[in-house]
Amino acid sequence: MTTAPTTLTPAAADPHPADHLTPGHLAAAQRHLVAKALAEFTHERLLAPARDRAAGRDAFVVALDAPDGPVAYRFRARRLALEHWVIDAATLTRERAGVPADLDVLELVLELQPLLRIPDDLLALYLEELSATLASAAYKRHRPGPPVAALLHADLATVEAAMTEGHPGFVANNGRIGFGVREHDAYAPEAARDVRLVWLAARRDRTHLALGGGLAEDTLYARELGAATLARFSARLRDLGLDPADYRYLPVHPWQWEHKVAVTFAPDVARRDLVLLGESDDAYRAQQSIRTFLNVTTPARDYVKTAVAIQNMGFLRGLSPAYMRATPAINDWVADLVHGDPELVACGVRVLREHASIGYTGDVYHRTPQPNAHRKMLAALWRESPVPLLRDGERAATMAALLHRDAHGDAYATAAVRASGLDPVDWLAAYLRVYLRPLVHCLRAHALAFMPHGENVILVLRDHVPVGAFLKDIGEEVAVMDERPLPPGVERVRAVVDPAERADAILVDVLDGVLRHLAGILVTDGVLTQDEFWGAVARCLDEHAADHPDLPADVDVRVARFRHSCLNRLQLRNTLQMVDLTDQGGSFIYAGTLANPVARDDALVTAG
Repeated sequence: MTTAPTTLTPAAADPHPADHLTPGHLAAAQRHLVAKALAEFTHERLLAPARDRAAGRDAFVVALDAPDGPVAYRFRARRLALEHWVIDAATLTRERAGVPADLDVLELVLELQPLLRIPDDLLALYLEELSATLASAAYKRHRPGPPVAALLHADLATVEAAMTEGHPGFVANNGRIGFGVREHDAYAPEAARDVRLVWLAARRDRTHLALGGGLAEDTLYARELGAATLARFSARLRDLGLDPADYRYLPVHPWQWEHKVAVTFAPDVARRDLVLLGESDDAYRAQQSIRTFLNVTTPARDYVKTAVAIQNMGFLRGLSPAYMRATPAINDWVADLVHGDPELVACGVRVLREHASIGYTGDVYHRTPQPNAHRKMLAALWRESPVPLLRDGERAATMAALLHRDAHGDAYATAAVRASGLDPVDWLAAYLRVYLRPLVHCLRAHALAFMPHGENVILVLRDHVPVGAFLKDIGEEVAVMDERPLPPGVERVRAVVDPAERADAILVDVLDGVLRHLAGILVTDGVLTQDEFWGAVARCLDEHAADHPDLPADVDVRVARFRHSCLNRLQLRNTLQMVDLTDQGGSFIYAGTLANPVARDDALVTAG
């Protein structure tokens, strides 16, 4: 008797191609990332390139006694202020035992393991984050964004999607461990795909909702969802025999629903403590922060920030319901302070308030003896969109664009300066007025520090010239550094720091964290000299001091040297969680001091 062959049920979808993973794209991504690794590890004093005198001027070599034999990296580079290295990636070569070898950032990390001191149990995870970063870079090369000439005139969503570098300092900065190739193509910001958020009804007595001043729950939902969507949600609940009045509405990342909520929270879904309502009517686009979405159907509606349990750049990207209870109150307080300060108003600075947050706490994970990552899987917040705040003739662009080079190597910052028609020094002064000066003022006048890297600032441009800035991500990353009175709900942001150390909020986070990289672009592109660039920064600081002689002088940004805080060392030490959020200051790693390019001639040298 013949047995009939087994019929296989076809898969729901064919395997998603990985067309970006080609030898050519990978080789280009490897060259870029190896050059960046050598530059940033040298900046953090993990490496010390020697002059390669036989190769001529500006030639350097990094010679290593690797486990598999001697290895040498040769390249040409410019050394700029703040020990910033601009490596000419096209000149970069690698030799193993004197024989030419392919560039491979994973091999580089293994060769450097004795110097990098990555814990053995975390080495594979760091290598995985690097592999994912390479995959992301290959994807961007396979689908290059618009050239910078087009980005100068593009809307905010287009500029966000075109960014290629991620964090300028971190080497492993596009990990996104947890996304498959299909999901990367659907949800990564560089994919520029429309995303429809998943909406859940969460039982009211198992959630918290925090609202900013003047905002009511009904108003929030009506504004962000609209009458038709709300009617659909109510009908869905009634069809299940449930009372809509017993529920709140919670937006969820589609990946999070499929991989976490419907599995990890299966009992909650089955009990109808969580009810799937369907997708949003509006389409959204993922921003550079990966878990925050801009509404592209109705741009005046809020950003939505969601939890997504992927590993990226040293953190699991969840959102804590407990932590976010105070977020709207913190944002209201910061916004009132910023919008009520005449100096900051004159600089054109505004805060994008996170004015609503919701978190689900009815799960079993909130009842375990120890805190755990599962408590951060079901929460969201709403943040103001900058779009309705723009005036006629103004355009918004993420500040990360100033550090962006397109597929042809052209820099957005260089193109903006030239398109503006201004003298480059005047353009830089305009930028510093809306970025550096307000941050210095907040620190000196209010002991208030932000985390103002490129992704956390949105520039307002008119005729390609910065005329204002929006500060965002306030609830998680703002700090008050003295003992001034704070409202009870805002007390969480207090992080008392000695006045002499408060300047690190500018010296480390702004000069070294942002302006170092911008100077590297403008100087190597021939737009400005180093003296012109840092001279403009010094004048910005002096002008603010002259305009505000009444403010305390104990926050001095023009000291001779400042502590050299090392970001990659943080990630190398613990790629699972770089920083203890309960003691962020105590988590930092320093490597001596850096010479300050805006130091006064008579400034005292601090201990190295």
